[in-house]
Amino acid sequence: MIDIRLVRNDTAGVKAALARKNVDPTEIDRLAQLDEALRRVTGERDQLRARVKELSRDVGSARRSGDAARADTLAAESRALGDNEKLLEEQATGLEREVRDLLLRIPNLPAAEVPDGDGPDDNPVVGQGGPDPASYGDAQRVPHWDVGAALGILDNERAVKISGALFTMFRRQGATLARALCQLALDRNADAFEEIRPPSLVTSETLTATGQLPKFADDAYAIERDDLWAIPTAEVPLTSVYRDEILTEADLPKRLMAYTPCYRREAGAAGRDTRGMLRTHEFDKVEILALTTPDQGPAVHQELCDRALGSIDALGLSWRWVEICTGDLGQSQHRQFDLEVYAPGVEMWLEVSSVSWFTDYQARRANIRYRPAADAKGTALVHTLNGSALAVPRVWAAVVESNRQPDGSIAVPEALWPYMRGARVIA
Repeated sequence: MIDIRLVRNDTAGVKAALARKNVDPTEIDRLAQLDEALRRVTGERDQLRARVKELSRDVGSARRSGDAARADTLAAESRALGDNEKLLEEQATGLEREVRDLLLRIPNLPAAEVPDGDGPDDNPVVGQGGPDPASYGDAQRVPHWDVGAALGILDNERAVKISGALFTMFRRQGATLARALCQLALDRNADAFEEIRPPSLVTSETLTATGQLPKFADDAYAIERDDLWAIPTAEVPLTSVYRDEILTEADLPKRLMAYTPCYRREAGAAGRDTRGMLRTHEFDKVEILALTTPDQGPAVHQELCDRALGSIDALGLSWRWVEICTGDLGQSQHRQFDLEVYAPGVEMWLEVSSVSWFTDYQARRANIRYRPAADAKGTALVHTLNGSALAVPRVWAAVVESNRQPDGSIAVPEALWPYMRGARVIA
């Protein structure tokens, strides 16, 4: 959530910042009005509450002094004020609910550096490397779903039989390759990131902490009987590891990583990128996440970008970075870079990692705070950042297509050799 104090103190500035994300300014006006009403009602309630306490003391004093008439008069006044206090408490509770609901739905403010734009077509390319996409030959220009079927390493037909559309299944060395990609990402980041294997099912509170709820409920898998949700990314449980806790500044930055399966209903994606591995309901991913002070945020954001690129570069893939413009920036993101790889078989740039800085937007929801070294009494909210160290499906597709040989086999990238049980070629 954004800080309500920003709305109180600089409503116009908040409206101007969020207008870059195409947020209706009347929503901010409504939030400011509700907040003002809440503070007024809360003030009146607190005044009545104090008066009721004062009257209760006076009633006791009058009874002890034997002035029954005065005690009865004061008691009657106390009851009347108490009834009014209850009404104000009900109003305050309703207003608090409305304010929180709006705060949960209003996006984070974009960084001043974020380029303006209306959507994905306006995202500028800010870096590129690896092989030239034009350098791939005819052998690499075969879609991964055809390569996988020919080699018996991708069996989506049976996956659909088992689970339905948009589910996939690796077989033989295709499954080994998928596992190898995850292990590569874990090993490359083990020098600085604590590995965690969090639960794959989480509570509504946990999903709310990262911004998936309430806005994106339709995109998530719900287990309604138990009020649990299948995680769309390890970002969700990792962010809540320190929920409702106070860290010390010396603890920061905290760096965590996790391999997990991820589950996404992908609402609205029907008919788009549905072949092969481009869009699936379930996939494996290694996530890296950091908790920082505000001052540490920019440097750690760059570190996460460097680490996401490190694995892709080690695989020898064509890559490029794009910065996400204001019109394409997600609800929680303050700034975001997407790493894309070129898949020559489908002749597409595929987004394989989003590296995001959320400032204190998620931490305010999750109540993750730290105690600054210069202020032994006060606390402040941490900043959260995360990115995909490696997401299997699209990287798998790009590796299979980019490394296909004229005889139809796949040359395994050298970075994966330690994890492939001795295989150098998939044939």
